[in-house]
Amino acid sequence: RPMKRSEAKSLGQIIDEAINMTGQADDFNAYRLSSLWPDVVGQAINRMTTRRYVDSNHIFHVYLTSAVVKNELSFNRTALVEALNKAVGSTVITDIKFH
Repeated sequence: RPMKRSEAKSLGQIIDEAINMTGQADDFNAYRLSSLWPDVVGQAINRMTTRRYVDSNHIFHVYLTSAVVKNELSFNRTALVEALNKAVGSTVITDIKFH
């Protein structure tokens, strides 16, 4: 019995579907968002970042070694939330808390 042909899918689409079927899409997107931090803020700020994670309330926690940078990023919080969510292609976080 021949298999029915369907539209060709990209590897990315197949992976996304598999992740969605396992119910792990939120965890995967949170990991992707955290890994995209250096691309969004640049290497200079990333070097001052000691830890980052997304909590269960969709808050992105970022630990920084510079109070000046922490203060500066706080003023740009809304733009950073938008840029990070856009980089992932999904609304993963609603806010960022800098430590």
